[in-house]
Amino acid sequence: MAGKLAARVKGLSEAAFREAFGTEAQCRAALERLRWPKGFVCPACGHGGRAWLAERKLFQCNRCKHQVPLTAGTIFHATKLPLTTWFLAIHLIVTAKNGISSVELGRRLGVKQTTAWSMKHKIMQVMLEREAKKPLQGRVEIDDAYLGGARSGDKRGRGAAGKTPIVAAVETTAERWPRKLKLLPVKGFRKKEVEKLAREHLAPGSTVVSDGLSCWAAVEGAGCDHFPMVTGSGRQAARWAPFKWVNTTLGNIKAAITGTYRQLGPAHAARYLASFAWRFNRRFQLDSMLVRFVHSAARTKPMPYRVLVAG
Repeated sequence: MAGKLAARVKGLSEAAFREAFGTEAQCRAALERLRWPKGFVCPACGHGGRAWLAERKLFQCNRCKHQVPLTAGTIFHATKLPLTTWFLAIHLIVTAKNGISSVELGRRLGVKQTTAWSMKHKIMQVMLEREAKKPLQGRVEIDDAYLGGARSGDKRGRGAAGKTPIVAAVETTAERWPRKLKLLPVKGFRKKEVEKLAREHLAPGSTVVSDGLSCWAAVEGAGCDHFPMVTGSGRQAARWAPFKWVNTTLGNIKAAITGTYRQLGPAHAARYLASFAWRFNRRFQLDSMLVRFVHSAARTKPMPYRVLVAG
């Protein structure tokens, strides 16, 4: 049923995007509408009356004379790039099922790779903060995985050098169709770490289905019910019905990462993983993804470059 629905959902075509957001005026109007859906509100005094100072490109409160740039306090804060460039970057990133590298993004936008990298990470930070606010609930399939691989001659499997441990969790419907996904980097698969993750990302009362790894029992400390199923190893275990969707999504995302980025390091893994989860969770809302994103971006605090680089 979900597969048939996904096939019927149409996204925003490039022609439709250019028609809706092809000019700076259109982008400014969209951002203003999404930032202040009930009209301008002065952040200093709360007054709704304002004047537009065209030469300085900012609003001025009619009461206290406080001046507010449209992009102030958002991820677009202090940007020197036109909003048309930002909106195109958002369109490319939110519609790229397998992600898009900063090199390709820079080429499409006509900006330097370093500029594209900064824009991309600000956009992915919005996705990260948005996804963190929504815990999974109901039936949840959960599994451990690693990003990256062992170098030639190094240890393989768990604990291999260069690997980033992550937790994948899929909320499913009663009919076992996937509803929401979370991909979360962790320090390791210890009970204390798993309980902390469960408190932050799983709603109390959720039913967690896991393999036989002992650390998953810690979800009970966060008020979740736990049903361990020892799967063994190998391809047949990965296809086992109770873990079908968590293993399917993990396989797809690993293939996408390898094809687009080659590998992800631990410093920025959280943002990259959140971007995949954000797109997956809105796969039936392709026509409104850009507008939904800009609504969130207008409510996300600025991210200075030094913070982006630090991860």
